[in-house]
Amino acid sequence: MTGNLCHYKLKIHLFGAISSPGCASFGLKHAADDGESSFGKEAADFIRNEFYVDDGLTSKPNAEDAIELIKNSTNLCSSAGLNLCKIMSNSREVLESVPQLSVSPSVQCLNPKSDPLPVERALVVDWLVESDCLCFRIDSKVTPVTRRGILSAVSSVYDPIGLVAPVILEGKKILQALCKDCYDWDEPIPETFRVKWEKWQKDLCHLVNLRVDRCYKPVNFGNIKHVELHHFSDASESGYGQCTYLRLVNDCGKAHCALVIGKARVAPLKHVTIPRLELTAAVVSARMSNLVKTELKLKNATEFFWVDSMVVLGYIQNESKRFNVFVANRVQTIHNFSSPSSWHHVPTKANPSDDASRGLQADQLNAGCRWLNGPEFLWCEGKFVLSKA
Repeated sequence: MTGNLCHYKLKIHLFGAISSPGCASFGLKHAADDGESSFGKEAADFIRNEFYVDDGLTSKPNAEDAIELIKNSTNLCSSAGLNLCKIMSNSREVLESVPQLSVSPSVQCLNPKSDPLPVERALVVDWLVESDCLCFRIDSKVTPVTRRGILSAVSSVYDPIGLVAPVILEGKKILQALCKDCYDWDEPIPETFRVKWEKWQKDLCHLVNLRVDRCYKPVNFGNIKHVELHHFSDASESGYGQCTYLRLVNDCGKAHCALVIGKARVAPLKHVTIPRLELTAAVVSARMSNLVKTELKLKNATEFFWVDSMVVLGYIQNESKRFNVFVANRVQTIHNFSSPSSWHHVPTKANPSDDASRGLQADQLNAGCRWLNGPEFLWCEGKFVLSKA
């Protein structure tokens, strides 16, 4: 107790401390900044922008570009003492170019030239590498039929881009009804809710058969001449939502449309009029526009926003009248992210976001459904042009 104090200082960051995730992210981005001059901007941007925690995901148009990116990124990480490993690709040529110890353990014992490629997990979403499709694995764990158990089951379906958002909405509506009736977390629910819940759980099992192409551009589609983003929004008494589609047109005028992102949310418990809910859905659509353009790095894409409410169109395109605070704030947000001239009317029957506001059963969600492929008028050949009388 009478000796001199000794000062000790950690030379490493603790694993599991509150600051550890931030330190790890900072270190990874710092390594990209330091190695950019030696290994190229493309590899540095991949390390900086395409990593979520310790998973890096990106796409390249051909195997040569992918091999070059892997090589430069691996060398960049090695220069900072980091080991880039568990590399996976749907291209066998890319896998053969990667050292055996650096590829994913699931393919280390396979013959990349003949054996079928396995199923991988990409941010908890199943990736069928062989067919390059995304699918869903439904957790069959039995949960108690209470408000707590229902919340656990609804939250267990991880869907970051909203591919099955209309199906999950049905489970959220049951949960909201329990909250509205003030049921306790562990209180058994009444028989009427139990029947709906068991039906939804049984229906959810159909999602295991769903396959969604990972790539927006089909194989052998050719050169892309036009790129368009179409945003749809809608609301109902039970929910509101939006969906965004990427429409590609090739040299021959052939069009292809694919779902980029979708949102489906339950309506608030406090009563809100349908026009106000429609306006709220339009705000979500405008914000998703900014997100999609940033993440897909689209600079010259033409944007179209679609709503089936003439009241919302009147709000957005009227720049002279003063609105109340609720409407004014949301109209201003829409104007910040989009131009009023890019908003248009679509009939309710042709609005795919109608599925996001009302919900769908899992067996209705298939490869040919409107939610995943967009409305029929987006599949017409040629560049999309609006004509006004």
